[in-house]
Amino acid sequence: MKTIQSIGVTEATVTVPGSKSYTHRALVAAALANGDSVIENGLLCDDTYYTMTALKKLGAVIDHVDNNFRVTGTGGELSECSDTLQFSNAGTSIRFLTAVTTLGKGAYTLAGNTRMSERPIQDLLDGLNQIGTRAYSINGNGCPPVNVETKGLEGGSLSLKANVSSQYLSALLLVAPYTINGLDVKIVGELVSRPYVTMTIEVMERFGVKVEQRDQNRFYVAGRKGYAPTRLSIEPDASNSSYFWAAAAITGARIKVANIKPASRQGDLRLLGLLEEMGCQIEEEIDGISVRGRPLQGITADMGMMPDVVPTLAVVAAFAEGTTTIRNVAHLKIKETDRLAAVKNELTKMGINVELLPDGLIIEGGRPHKAVIETYDDHRIAMCFAVAGLAVPGVQIKKPSCVEKSFPTFWETLEQLY
Repeated sequence: MKTIQSIGVTEATVTVPGSKSYTHRALVAAALANGDSVIENGLLCDDTYYTMTALKKLGAVIDHVDNNFRVTGTGGELSECSDTLQFSNAGTSIRFLTAVTTLGKGAYTLAGNTRMSERPIQDLLDGLNQIGTRAYSINGNGCPPVNVETKGLEGGSLSLKANVSSQYLSALLLVAPYTINGLDVKIVGELVSRPYVTMTIEVMERFGVKVEQRDQNRFYVAGRKGYAPTRLSIEPDASNSSYFWAAAAITGARIKVANIKPASRQGDLRLLGLLEEMGCQIEEEIDGISVRGRPLQGITADMGMMPDVVPTLAVVAAFAEGTTTIRNVAHLKIKETDRLAAVKNELTKMGINVELLPDGLIIEGGRPHKAVIETYDDHRIAMCFAVAGLAVPGVQIKKPSCVEKSFPTFWETLEQLY
């Protein structure tokens, strides 16, 4: 249990670690490249640890000093692995590695914890089964554990559903350069969280592979290409930056996140526009982006392209005048926990009226009071409600260690505001 102290500063600059999403993608590309790559300012956390550990079992050599990684890639020639690859509740890791294992030879098993066995992966398996491999849910429920039986990935054309997670498309794109026939992916229906696909394409280009986007929902990558080793620096994580911008919003302080750039392709940076719409002052500076809190007004927001910051905005909305409506985020129900239900439950504990929608939330702003916050072992629930504690004395966070999943130094960084 951790008790949050009220904010003690009116102005502060904080530094957050590198982007988790970029780090996952860079590790995969580097592990498949033929040669040595260097990843600077990556994020070493529980999630990226699972990605790194699995890639090492498949033959990559990965060393790190703090958040800097040196990777000797496999050239796409993966080792056989009789051990079950374990991922706990790291959704990105298991989805990316399910695709990666199809480049190997033999059978691979990938598994997670109890919550992971409830998180869907069937659309990715369906896509892989169209292009020359056999991948299936062992329990037959479309969720991990997963078994992959492969002789290498042929590639070709496929249709993919990505209305539950964009990671299915990202996983396929990341392995596409090692297919025999290339990969031509047509998205059927909606593609959620599209900015994350843009990030995937950016990383692939940094490793020398071009993705041809033939239209909004069709992607082509040539086969037999492979990644070239490279050196890249990972920019600060926009999702983790959001907690400090939210802290400014609800307390009236001015808080800068250092070194993050407005031109970043991270979709969660769009939160800044929503905070500005609510009344905050946004300042883009040479060395970072700051938010200054102002009286807040409720808004209506489509957050389908920035789902990870929905809990953050929801907490800010609890302090705003009027009603905030958040839509187009039904896929939050399959995250580390059902984040829509979790946000509703915990804001209700704090005295805020919240209506749960099929695809979002309606939040009536008010005067939140202290509460003991259940985190559901979800890092984002812990961090966004810790922010609420900066403005409401006495907020306590259960199982605060869950932040290790994405932001191991979160509590130390937050304490800079006390």
